[in-house]
Amino acid sequence: MSFGVVEGGPGEEFISGISGHPFGQVQFTGERFPLSQVKLLAPMLPSKVVAIGRNYAEHAAEMGNEVPEEPLIFMKPSTTVIGHREHIAYPTTLSDRVDYEGELAVVIGRLCREVPVERVKDVIFGYTCANDVTARDLQKKDVQFTRAKGFDTFCPLGPWIQTDLDAGDLALTTTVNGEIRQSGRTSQLINDIPALVAYVSAVMTLIPGDVILTGTPAGVGPLEIGDEVSVGIEGIGTLTNKVVSRD
Repeated sequence: MSFGVVEGGPGEEFISGISGHPFGQVQFTGERFPLSQVKLLAPMLPSKVVAIGRNYAEHAAEMGNEVPEEPLIFMKPSTTVIGHREHIAYPTTLSDRVDYEGELAVVIGRLCREVPVERVKDVIFGYTCANDVTARDLQKKDVQFTRAKGFDTFCPLGPWIQTDLDAGDLALTTTVNGEIRQSGRTSQLINDIPALVAYVSAVMTLIPGDVILTGTPAGVGPLEIGDEVSVGIEGIGTLTNKVVSRD
């Protein structure tokens, strides 16, 4: 396992290997691998995943909730993280309703705390696609998010991190078995990316590789065993995972 940089044009992509981690001065090893011959793992293993609830007005409405007065934050453990083409494990003995939630994920690039809004761009390493998989029945039963959001495999990230991107107005689409279920834009975020990073970093120290999930647009819905769910974001790529039984 190692980090690398995706290079080349469409259909001719390859990965240039780097030594160590990417959160500093990148040093290439000289190794090059065709992308088609590489298994993509999660692009990072964060110390924590901080997620934002009800950050699209239409999603809050479809869930029967008011828009919160300030960002609603919750945590997903690092053990929820999987990569592109890895399997989401449906916990059939514990839940009868598991939902997809396509989201833009912000990847932090440097140790930071109490970041002013005007300096947020200095601490962001890049962006990737995310699926905030949720056991909806358990969320309603528990009246809080930890168990519903915390199952192993419930945070697919990938396929890679895009480090050169203006994420202020990107199209986000979620499909299940090729059918569009969610379609939104990051410009519809109630709290934008600078506001979110400033808010979260006022609460807790963020370290390189930490992830902030920015919220999901309207259209969330259930997954079934055997489904293939994809989250595509303009300028980044598409994250695809199949749902299998955990039991």
